[in-house]
Amino acid sequence: MLRSTRLIAALLLTSWTTLALAHHSFAMFDARKSVSQKGVVKEIQWTNPHVWLHLTVQEGGKEVVYDYEGAAIAVLKRVGWMKDSVKPGDVVTVVGHPYKDGRPGGSIEHLILADGSKLGTGDAIPGALVVPAAQ
Repeated sequence: MLRSTRLIAALLLTSWTTLALAHHSFAMFDARKSVSQKGVVKEIQWTNPHVWLHLTVQEGGKEVVYDYEGAAIAVLKRVGWMKDSVKPGDVVTVVGHPYKDGRPGGSIEHLILADGSKLGTGDAIPGALVVPAAQ
């Protein structure tokens, strides 16, 4: 009986760990690159499981919206982000890892606010060389 209980517990733990790792996959981001993108916050979705920041950038006379995925609310709060730290209309620079498929956006490593201050670490991908975005 004890052996069966241990086996079931081990299987449950393995299943949970596998799901957790799958959820926190950063496979869609290029972890070898860090990029910097300055723009105006269009929207911030302060929701779990991950916070999203939508950044409007002017490129070639057109507005392009970059979609950036951040960490969970609890993680962001631990590094200093609060719900009202960033608001629509704020000018920010997002430093993060781009999508591998080339679409505009990526994961948030940190933000640089208009006053030059840095706002926390937004993801779990190790930093890489920062490559300035094409303006």
